[in-house]
Amino acid sequence: MIDATDRQILSIVQDNARINNADIARQVGMAPSATLERLRKLEKRGVVSGYQARLDPDAIGLGLLAFVFVRTNESMAESCTGDALARLPEVQEVHHVAGEDCYLVKVRAESTEALGRLLRQKLGEIPSVLSTHSTIVLETIKESGLLPLEAAVGGRDED
Repeated sequence: MIDATDRQILSIVQDNARINNADIARQVGMAPSATLERLRKLEKRGVVSGYQARLDPDAIGLGLLAFVFVRTNESMAESCTGDALARLPEVQEVHHVAGEDCYLVKVRAESTEALGRLLRQKLGEIPSVLSTHSTIVLETIKESGLLPLEAAVGGRDED
C-alpha cells in the first residue's frame, strides 16, 4: 500500500525526475538511505514505471497534434489492431474505447500532409482498420502526464 510518505516522495519525483535522493530526503524529513529504499520499492512494485524527459514538440518539428478515432472489424477479445497502432512511432497513446469507434489514438506529426500520409500509408495498411476520423488540435491549453496524487483514493493506507 501507498502511505502518506510514499505519496510525498512520488509527488516530488513526478514533479522533477532528476532530483537527487538527498534533496528528496530533506523534503520528506527522512534519512537518504530510507528514502532511497522506499523509492526502490515503489519502482520494484511498478508504481514508478520509468523516467523520461518531456520534449517540446514544436522545437523538434512535430507541432501538429491530432486525435484519431479508429474503427476496426476485430472482436472485443482481440487487440491486434491496438498492438499495431502502438508500434507506430508517431503514436503517443492508444486507448481502447467504448462506443462506435474502437480506439482513440493520440498522434504527433510535422504537418497536415504528414498526418495524411500516416493515415493513408500506415493506419491504412493495418488490415483490421475499417475507418478513421481525426480531430486536429488548434491550441493546447494544458497537457500533462502528472497524476493528481492528492486525489488518489485507491491503493493507499490510512494516514
